[in-house]
Amino acid sequence: MVREAVAGSSVPTFVESVLIDAPVDAVFRFHEREDALALLTPLFPPVRMISRTGGIRTGARVELRVGLFRWVALHTAYEKDRLFVDEQIHGPFAKWVHRHEFEAAGAKTRLTDRIAYELPGGSLVNMLLSWTVSLGLRNMFAHRHRVTKEVCEKHSEGESL
Repeated sequence: MVREAVAGSSVPTFVESVLIDAPVDAVFRFHEREDALALLTPLFPPVRMISRTGGIRTGARVELRVGLFRWVALHTAYEKDRLFVDEQIHGPFAKWVHRHEFEAAGAKTRLTDRIAYELPGGSLVNMLLSWTVSLGLRNMFAHRHRVTKEVCEKHSEGESL
């Protein structure tokens, strides 16, 4: 796994990548599955799906209850086998833009999650507390990438996706 914080950016950005031994179309297709979000969600914090429309394509919308927070995300970009983007339109962050990027690496796939976020309260709050968000994201994406790798690599060995 590759982790990085984007230096020189005024907006905190979390980036994590994983190399998956499966072709891009299989890894992307996994993310299009109806149950993908449920499979990728760790046990903590508790997440409950309230509503969902449109899958991961542009215009799709998902409403969640994450712990105590209501979270509404709108999908704002979709390029088959390349990327999709969701943005928080209501929730705990002042800004949240999550790019899911898929890149061929020979017969494998490099999956990169890139999240630009801002906490409410301005630059001082972001400077003081963004490390806590980064820690939570590292834990969440360790789980998400492990599950994605397991499911997609089993598929490339012949099991159905």
